[in-house]
Amino acid sequence: MFIKSMPTGCRFLVTGLFTFLLLMSALPVRAQSGQIKQALTLSQYHADSALIVLKKIHADALTKNNLAVAGQSLQQMGQICFNQGHYAQALDFYLHADKIFAQENNKDLLANNYNKMGRLNYYNRQPANSRILYNKALSLYRQTRNRRGQAEVLGDIGHLFEKSKQYDSAFYYQRLALDNYRQINFKQGSAKIFENLGSIYEDLTRYDSAYVCFDRAKRLYEDDKNGVASIEVINNLGDVLRKTGQYAQSIKQTRIAYQMAFKTNDLYQLAASSRDIGKSYQLLNQMDSAYKYVELSRRYSLDVYSKESLNQTAFLQVLYDINRKSDEIARLNTLRKTNRIITISVIIIVMLLIIIGVVIFSRQRLKISDQKKLAEQNRSIFEAQHELMQLELRNKKLEEESLKQQLELKGKELSTHTLNLIKNNQLLEGMRNTLQEMVKEDKRDQKRQMQQLIVQINQSFNHEQQWKEFTSAFEQVHQSFFEKLKEHSNELTSADIRLIALLKVNLDSKDIASLLGISLDSLRVSRYRLRKKLNIEQGENLSTFIQAL
Repeated sequence: MFIKSMPTGCRFLVTGLFTFLLLMSALPVRAQSGQIKQALTLSQYHADSALIVLKKIHADALTKNNLAVAGQSLQQMGQICFNQGHYAQALDFYLHADKIFAQENNKDLLANNYNKMGRLNYYNRQPANSRILYNKALSLYRQTRNRRGQAEVLGDIGHLFEKSKQYDSAFYYQRLALDNYRQINFKQGSAKIFENLGSIYEDLTRYDSAYVCFDRAKRLYEDDKNGVASIEVINNLGDVLRKTGQYAQSIKQTRIAYQMAFKTNDLYQLAASSRDIGKSYQLLNQMDSAYKYVELSRRYSLDVYSKESLNQTAFLQVLYDINRKSDEIARLNTLRKTNRIITISVIIIVMLLIIIGVVIFSRQRLKISDQKKLAEQNRSIFEAQHELMQLELRNKKLEEESLKQQLELKGKELSTHTLNLIKNNQLLEGMRNTLQEMVKEDKRDQKRQMQQLIVQINQSFNHEQQWKEFTSAFEQVHQSFFEKLKEHSNELTSADIRLIALLKVNLDSKDIASLLGISLDSLRVSRYRLRKKLNIEQGENLSTFIQAL
């Protein structure tokens, strides 16, 4: 009832599609490759119906584990999407087919798939990626010695060079392709290459050569009874005749193409041939006829756009349904796998719990006895460890007491060194004062000898060995003191460091002046300069600052 209510054309389409699906489901697996070819023929007129058929072939092939057919159906679904301009969806189908062909290690099918992806990249304006894929396809075809495949790829590479205006390379690859087609006597392929060569000659404005190539392509297509391709080539012949000024002959050739397109209801070729006839009449200055055919071309173009819009709508609906069903199937498969995993996991867990319970029950008695033995061992280990810790504590206390004694001893040594330095300098100071008074008495016979003695005493005031001993003892008592001091200033001299060390041991100014062999006034100047180098703020005591380090 529903089918009868449809228009005649739609009713015919649905009935034909339904019959095709029934026949397909009744055929064995080996017949599915032929079904793919039938689906491709159907795709020329009804892309949406062909897509449904190919989807059914793909599902059946997967059910019967026929991966080669599954991959080919995916590839052809990608080809239909490519022809309809849906490049992203086409690439998705191609990539899925690529995985299957690689898994099957079918080099011919894999090379064919690479070639189709190369064309897709070319139309998607990615010539570099296109060339990489063409090279992969060519390499695989050479391994399998597939001349037809090699010729197809070489022709595509030549077309790639033609569009980039590298005509020498384009000629080279087109001629290689033609040689391969001739060796296998494949007329349709040879005709396509002659058509490509004619296009290159036409780009180079070598119209005589272009006409010869198009004419040879037409004859080969006619021998192969390829009417659709013949229309396009005849139209190209008319185009060449028009460009060489042979307008009447051009109109004659293009009319032939128009009549052939009219018989096959090829709206695209009708629009193209009408447009070319209009151009020829325009060049003959027959504007009425030119207008007539240009207007006719416009109408056919509108019909093409309307038909393509309807086809695109139907195609998109089918594509949407296929994607939705695929998503639903994937979701159900995922859910089924998840449930299976959960069931297996539950069974494994239950079995593990039973095994663990048996093991626990069987080893419970052994664990009790083991725990008792372990407790006794732990007790003995704990007691041994406790004794060891007590011994370590006693050793640490002895070490601390020893360190304290050493520190006290070093402090006493520092004090002794300091006192010895003070006494020595005081003695030398008194001797120097006495000798200076004797020198003032101006006794000529002893003045020179006493002067030398004063010089020797002055030289012995800062005896380096005594200072080294003092410094060594100081560093042992006040460790890291000089490193902390450098953090406040890097400009300290050895005299500054000696003054700071004496201030650190808390000597008064008189003793410090005596040890350094300077006067109290000089000591005040040295302390003032030291405050500046250490950046001590005004009001802060120098001795307090040094004691705090």
